[in-house]
Amino acid sequence: MKSFFQRVLSLTALIGALSLTGAGCTKALDPATMKASQPVSLTMWGTIDDGTVYGGVISDYRRAHPNVQISYQRIALADYEQTLLEAEAEDRGPDIFLINHEWTGKYMPRITPMPSVTNVAYSVMTGGLRPQQTWQIQTDPGISMLSYKNDYADAVLQDTIRTVSVTSASGHTSSQPHIMGIPVSLDTMAMFVNKDLLNTAGIPQAPATWGDFQTDVKKLVKLDATGTIMQAAAGIGTAENVDRSVDLLTVLMMQNGTVMASPDGMPAFHLVPPELQGQRTEPPSYQALQFYTDFANPAKDVYTWNKQQPDALDEFIAGKSAFFFGYSYDLPVIRARAPQLNLSIAALPQIQGNPVRNIANYWYWVVAKKSQNQDVSWNFLNFLAQPAETQKILNVVKRPSARKSLLASQANDEDVSVFASQVLTAATWYQGSDARTMEAALSGLINNSLAGTPVDQAMRFAVDTVAQTIHP
Repeated sequence: MKSFFQRVLSLTALIGALSLTGAGCTKALDPATMKASQPVSLTMWGTIDDGTVYGGVISDYRRAHPNVQISYQRIALADYEQTLLEAEAEDRGPDIFLINHEWTGKYMPRITPMPSVTNVAYSVMTGGLRPQQTWQIQTDPGISMLSYKNDYADAVLQDTIRTVSVTSASGHTSSQPHIMGIPVSLDTMAMFVNKDLLNTAGIPQAPATWGDFQTDVKKLVKLDATGTIMQAAAGIGTAENVDRSVDLLTVLMMQNGTVMASPDGMPAFHLVPPELQGQRTEPPSYQALQFYTDFANPAKDVYTWNKQQPDALDEFIAGKSAFFFGYSYDLPVIRARAPQLNLSIAALPQIQGNPVRNIANYWYWVVAKKSQNQDVSWNFLNFLAQPAETQKILNVVKRPSARKSLLASQANDEDVSVFASQVLTAATWYQGSDARTMEAALSGLINNSLAGTPVDQAMRFAVDTVAQTIHP
């Protein structure tokens, strides 16, 4: 017979064994849960923000998923895409990475659509007298297509929803629209204003229409006796020395009624849209191109810029131009380089009497097709997409929200309000696989027009070049 002391030792050993195996208060983990709860390391690559921007969201996610480590790496924009492609080719790429909205077509073979559900391990506490940490697999739904379309700005939907072939667990393959990624912000082009130059010219406020803009240009531009531009109204009219000149030309075309592409993505900006046929004999893009390049034509009374001018942003920062057309990401650059500038931000001018049209430029998060952690990666992005988590990021980066419900909270933010006010009327258009070729084609359109190439020939060449990047 065991002594009392021996019985106590045996009981203590049994309790220790039970606590180690999870028996007693909880059942032992099944193999699937045991596998799901193993340590997971996710890599996340970005280029426009550093890791501190996402640190809060990552910490929030890890409270429920302490087995998941997420490392964020920022890569310089100039090297970003080349680094991505090289890493993907060598099977050392990230699980989650950022792409520009114009890159969707190019990256479709390299990314995976959002699954309808994800199965991941959650850290939970058991009940009872001795609560213990254990694990449970939970099935979390992805964002439904209906919710996505209701929650995000229209510009996002065209870029991030694509029809793809997906094979179900039963082996059935179907082609359906799927969500390809998650945006946080959606930037829009606005007009930065040097208030001192407007005050000196007797202009009380920034122009709201392009007609008013033309009037103000004549008051602001200063030429010397030789015709050299000493003070410009704005960097506009040329290609290479105007930041985002392609976006500026594109939005002028859209404001003037141009349909940039057909539903299948083919360029259509050289055509008269069906709704304007009978009203116009000339495509509205022709007039928009002429309007744009007139600002770089010395023979026009709105002449204010030429190819010999420095970079448009540099001239604005130097106080030598009154307006600069840019995005919210330009604001910290301007403030850092010209803290003394009497600066304000105005909405992009519109064509009086026409529907309001703006242009979007943004990045969004995707999951690599080669990732070995598909469910966890998408589960994290779905968590990041929750309004409270997205708001934390927006509070840091000071960019307009891609999620419509968060735009109202930005209405009184001096740095963001103008850009945010344009989100719902902003659009994109390119659906091809080579955005650089598209931008080169439209830059060439500007240059050819300035060189005297007939507008129909210049437009046709640009359209044909862009069309080669569109794949059915």
